[in-house]
Amino acid sequence: MNKKYIICGKFFDGINEVLEENIKIIVEGELIVAVGKDLECPEDAGVIDLSHLTVTPGLIDSHVHFDFKDSKELSTYAFTDSDEMKALNTVYCATKSLEGGFTTIRTMGSAFVGFGQMDAKRAIDKGMFVASRLIVAPHALNISGGHWDFSQHTSTNPFLSEMMEKEYVSVGNGVDRCKSMVRKQFKYGADFIKIMAAGGFGSPNDSPVNPQFDDDEVKAIVETTNSFGSYVAAHAYTAEAIENLINLGVKEIEHGALLKESTAKLMEEKGTILVCTMTPYEEVIQNDEEKLAQKSIYFRNKLKLYGKQLIESREIIKDMIISKKVLVGYGSDIVAVYNNYDCWVEFKSWRDNGIPALRTLVAATSDNAKIIQRPDLGSLEPGKIADIAAWSSDIIEDHEALKVCDFVMKEGKIFKQ
Repeated sequence: MNKKYIICGKFFDGINEVLEENIKIIVEGELIVAVGKDLECPEDAGVIDLSHLTVTPGLIDSHVHFDFKDSKELSTYAFTDSDEMKALNTVYCATKSLEGGFTTIRTMGSAFVGFGQMDAKRAIDKGMFVASRLIVAPHALNISGGHWDFSQHTSTNPFLSEMMEKEYVSVGNGVDRCKSMVRKQFKYGADFIKIMAAGGFGSPNDSPVNPQFDDDEVKAIVETTNSFGSYVAAHAYTAEAIENLINLGVKEIEHGALLKESTAKLMEEKGTILVCTMTPYEEVIQNDEEKLAQKSIYFRNKLKLYGKQLIESREIIKDMIISKKVLVGYGSDIVAVYNNYDCWVEFKSWRDNGIPALRTLVAATSDNAKIIQRPDLGSLEPGKIADIAAWSSDIIEDHEALKVCDFVMKEGKIFKQ
């Protein structure tokens, strides 16, 4: 039936940090048309009884990498998987994330040589696959030898490494090259621009404290992106790097795991967004040697090297989330240990760090809808797209409550019941 009458058990609207009861939702086509306690069932509506479940908006993960299927493949898939396989990996992961209640996924750069991730997005939008909708940065722009220059994995063979680097449209140096890279991203359908403005934990030949891109290059990227009416999200960790990026006009920071109080204050003043991705650093935060051992040797060594600062910065990030002085998004960034479509793990990370359950869910719904610039998503209100999930676990008490989703509706269509 085109019209649906949903009977909720507990109800979370995506905005207010409270669970309501006895709420009903009327969906017509792909939209929510009414929400309330005293709604009568329309005669022409099909009844969906979720009275035994907790109903939430479809969740949004604003930081994933779906072009590889298994986190163990991270250091090799860039050159062992074809672009065609990377597109299949993307669709596969998006089908799994939809089953998990995440109706929207933002991909934060890929290892495609070309623009196959845009094809995956378009195929899902056309209904060719039952999967999470994708908000896409086709590539993460970076410098030669930078965090997302996958040719650095073959740097012991310069001949091979140089050949590989030439094939990547997202690796370059200099202002003109940076402008060109941005323009090509938008030419082929990018929703926004992602840059690797610092080294990272998961790459072999750089460090998270190393800035990447000159100031003039960052300015060129920001100005060119602004001319397309879009925004730049920058991978960065340290206070120095983040504060410099903010002053250069960057509006969103990914990770920020080594920031300081001064960074939080500047982000508040400038209205800068943070997507904090807690999961990749949890082994150090929670002192979990068993999971730490599952990561690459360079990932482990860097986590241990910066462990003290990661723990100190985590306290600042927690205060940013709870105080709501900075808009902080939910992004899992799973590149090791778990399947990279296990978006639920970030919920556990926030909960294990003392963030209240409903505060975490606000980040994964209405706050993330703001971040990805989709005001039609993220809350259960009349006029919004009918993306709805429901859960049998105790969302308030169970830190792994999102591990299994019991009901999924996307755009008014039921995909899991």
